[in-house]
Amino acid sequence: MSFEVVGKLHKKFETESKTSSFQAREFVIEVADGNYPQMVKFQLVQDRCGLIDEYSEGDQIKVHFDLRGREWNGKYFTNLNAWRIESGTAQSATEASPTNDFGGDFPSAQDEPSTQQMDDDLPF
Repeated sequence: MSFEVVGKLHKKFETESKTSSFQAREFVIEVADGNYPQMVKFQLVQDRCGLIDEYSEGDQIKVHFDLRGREWNGKYFTNLNAWRIESGTAQSATEASPTNDFGGDFPSAQDEPSTQQMDDDLPF
């Protein structure tokens, strides 16, 4: 299950080596949510740690991420695992139309037939 969000890069941290074979890097974006902006922390792992390098604090970015959760010693942890980052200001034509989790485009009002085009014999 993948998600995406657009926000302003608030803080990026250095890559940390958790073990000899695992590294992770965190960053925070500010997401506008009415009167109270939200500070949301994401994690990049392994070879994706460098994805945030080309962006500076204050840049508008779009983050594609997955939800990850686990239990350890009776405690539950949730991570927002980022796997792609792109500029949040410039969108190509394909990115401008939202897509669903199954890779298809959502239908738009233009895709639906008008009432004049429909040949239904139903009264409603």
